[in-house]
Formats: sequence, C-alpha cells, structure tokens
Amino acid sequence: MKHLILLGAIMSLSIAQAQVSIIPEPVKITENEGVFKITDKTVIAAKGPLSPLGELLSDYLSGPVGFNIDAVPNARGNENVIQLELNDKLASLGEEGYRLTVDKNKILIESAADAGVFYGMQTLRQLLPAAVYREAPAGSNEWEVPCCVVEDKPRFQWRGMHLDAGRYFMPVDFVKKYIDLIAMHKMNRFHWHLTEDQGWRIEIEKYPRLTEISAWRDETLIGHVRNKPHKFDGKPHGGFYSKDDVREVVAYAKARFITVVPEIEMPGHSLAALAAYPELSCTGGPFEVQKSWGVFPDVYCAGKEVTFKFLTDVLDEVMELFPSEFIHIGGDECPKDRWEECPDCQKRIKDEGLADEHELQSWFIKRMERYLSQNGRRLIGWDEILEGGIAPGATVMSWRGTKGGIDAADAGHDVVMAANNYTYFDYYPVDKDKQDQEPLANGSYLPLEKVYSFEPVPDEIDPGKEKHILGAQGQVWTEYIPNPKQAEYMAFPRACALAEVVWTDAGKKDYEGFLKRLEAHLKRLDAMDVNYRPLD
Repeated sequence: MKHLILLGAIMSLSIAQAQVSIIPEPVKITENEGVFKITDKTVIAAKGPLSPLGELLSDYLSGPVGFNIDAVPNARGNENVIQLELNDKLASLGEEGYRLTVDKNKILIESAADAGVFYGMQTLRQLLPAAVYREAPAGSNEWEVPCCVVEDKPRFQWRGMHLDAGRYFMPVDFVKKYIDLIAMHKMNRFHWHLTEDQGWRIEIEKYPRLTEISAWRDETLIGHVRNKPHKFDGKPHGGFYSKDDVREVVAYAKARFITVVPEIEMPGHSLAALAAYPELSCTGGPFEVQKSWGVFPDVYCAGKEVTFKFLTDVLDEVMELFPSEFIHIGGDECPKDRWEECPDCQKRIKDEGLADEHELQSWFIKRMERYLSQNGRRLIGWDEILEGGIAPGATVMSWRGTKGGIDAADAGHDVVMAANNYTYFDYYPVDKDKQDQEPLANGSYLPLEKVYSFEPVPDEIDPGKEKHILGAQGQVWTEYIPNPKQAEYMAFPRACALAEVVWTDAGKKDYEGFLKRLEAHLKRLDAMDVNYRPLD
C-alpha cells in the first residue's frame, strides 16, 4: 500500500512536470507536488495600481474556462485565489522580473513593478492547458496549474518584433493580434514600419495628400523582383492608419507593457511621399508610388529647407501619437545619385564644409537627431547612420550583421542587434533544395536553429561596452508577405526562438530542450489561430 501511495505521488509530480513547458525559459523553476484548480469559486485579488492587470487576467481566463473569474480588491477568506501583488523586496529582479508561487489553495504573482506582474501572468497562462488561449469556452478541460515556484527576469531590456506595414498594409485587428503574440512571449517593443517607397501608412493632418495619394499604389509586382520581365497584378493596393487607429494600437500595446516604436523612413525609401509632394525631391518629379521592390534613386532632397519643414512637421504629429522614447528614422539604403547632381545638395555640402554625399547624409541625420532631442526623444536608425559620422545621441539598429553594432557600442552608443542573418524572418526557413515548397520569400535562408543560436553580445565588443547592447529584435519585411496569415507563417515559430534569445540567460539556453517545450507551445499558437510554419 505504501508503495502504491509513493507511486501515485511520483506520477502526480511527473504529470505536473510534463505540464511545465514555458517559452521563454525562466531563470529558475522549482516544481512541487499537487495542483491548483481553477473553478467557478476562483477569484483574482488585485488592488490599486494592479487593478487593470486583475481585469486583464480575468479577461484572459473567463472566456476559455466558460465561467466568470472576477477581479476583486481583496479576497479575505477565499481559499481559491489568484493574487497579484507588488513587493519591494523583489527589486533585485528588476521591474520586469517576477516570482510566481503556486500551491493548492493560492497562486501568488508578485514583482517590484506592474510590468513584472504582467510577465508572471504570461507564465501562469503557459502553466494551464493550451486551450486557455482560446477566446471562446474550451469545453471540459481540467483547469489545473501544477504547484511550483518560478523566479524569473529578462536578460535584455529591448526585446522586440518589427512589422513592415509599408509594403503591404496590415489591418488594425492583425496588428493587435501581433501585439498579443509579442506580449505572450514577454517581448516589450513593437517596431512599426509605417512609410516606404510602396506606401505611406499614417495619417498626417498637415499633409493630407500622404493619405490621399501616398497610401495607394496602382498595382503590385507578381513574383520575385529578380524575375524579368516584371509582371504586375493590375490590382490597386493600399490603406493607412488614422490617428484614432494609431491611438487604439498604442493604448492596446501599453496595456500589455509593449512600447510601440514608429519608423518614418528618411532620407531614402521615400518615393510614396514624393509622389504626393514632389517638391521635396531633388528633381521635382513627377513620381508614382512604387509598385516593385528594391532601392530607388529618388530620395528626399538634403539641400532644400522645405524638406526639413515637412519632416519636422511629420515628426511633430508622430510624437503626439507615440509616447515612445525612441523614434526610428530609417536611414538605410539611401542612394546618393540625385544628391551628386543636385545644385541644392551640392551647395549644402559646400556651405556646411562637408567632404561628400556620405557626410551630407550624416549631416541630415544629425539635424533630425537634434530636433528629436529638443523634443525629449531619442533617434534610432539602421546602421547606415554610422556612415559619414554618427549623430551624438543616436542609437543604432545593426542589421547588416553585427559589425555596425560593435562599432557603435565601442564608440559609446546604444545598440539594438537586428542582424539580418539571424533575425530577418522574411528569409526562407529552409535551404534552396526545399524552397520551391514554401511561399515566395527573400532568397536567403534562416532556419529555426540559427535564430536560437543568436548571441546579441558579440565577443569582439570592447570590455565594459557590453552595457550598450540594449537587446535584439526580429524583422518581418513584407515584400513577399501580402497578408496577415503569411506574416504569421514567416514569423512563427522563429519569433519563439528569438524570445528565448532575448529573455533567457545565454548559459541556460538549450536547443533540444527548447524544441521539446516548443511542441507544447505550438498547441497554444493553435488555440490562438496562428498560421505558424510546422516544424520539420
């Protein structure tokens, strides 16, 4: 009889262990015997500044379990409670760290700050059956949480995902779903790429032609850009986010502890804006919103003051909408052809004592950096902003490998690592011999394992400068991603791997263990109706 009791206890603990499958992997998990059962008697206790999180957790749980789990200020006398609590004694875990304690009668999520409580809630959801991620009642599941103690905190402060809405417009409902997915993985930055050669996606009241003209193209390239001759679909494409749309997205993200970082491209990738306001160019146009992909020679004129009046006006309206400390100005892939031939640009080079067009781009970026700084914001741009000399307060997003990030960090600038060979999720997930079985994508190859192997802090960085690596993020460029379902397919599960890169300590990473946990995690994505790419 004693042996049967012991065997039952071991089996109970084994079932609980099997249920503990968390992505990203926490710092420490102590697994204990027993389970906490969520029933129609369960309440959520959250008061003061945590009241909104109590309501959010109630929303998370009540739909799938099929009965209301109320959020109340306190739960005295209740033996089946999920308690959210601020605890200054956990300051060593930072504002985003948390401790989650599950016993048979109570779940306690505590942190020094509300952000940490939110991330503890994400871990709690992953301890429940995958059906908890459904919105509708999920049937006769046993809503049990294995008893355990989780202590956790992130490795990096910048844990991001990017979405290019410029090349293909992505509807607000999908943007919000994308934010939910980012939050689920304990990421905290949403980089929203809003302007491109192929489309301008944000309402600017002072310049109405940006949404009347720049937001729409006549047709779109069919197939890969390298396939000649080019063919087009003959179908207009476009769309834009109204100011109310943007406010809705920013508020939705804020409630999930995600900062939305807007990107307004300059000086290059600006043909859509030039189609509406050709006087901002070197030649005066005319131009059309681009219908193909690539890098195009017509860019904002760096010699005309009207250019900077336009851009500062745009940034004024952008800053009113986005409270983000960082404003992304692009800065990448700016051909110098027009500047070389433009009298206004050449005069600017002479008047400012610049050596060449590369220093003219540096002067352009520095001018924008000063404007943002005067308004209490920080400029961030792709690593081309290093060319010709970097603006004093600029932060670099290093996409062409890690060298730009290393150089910037060594020079004392903050860096977000976005190395294309590890974080560009528009690349094929399989090698060349299998790419014909995949949706059309950019030609490079980025498998799941390589994403997981990414180390955002290169060995080559000078000692003591590692602190300038803020973190990393994944990119979803949409030249060949025309709709939300394909965006999900390309982003996931590679974004799951990146989530672990930026949250989990490097020494704790284990790819085989990640794959085992990913099997359970994909069931959560199924419940959320995510069109992820199946594992090979």
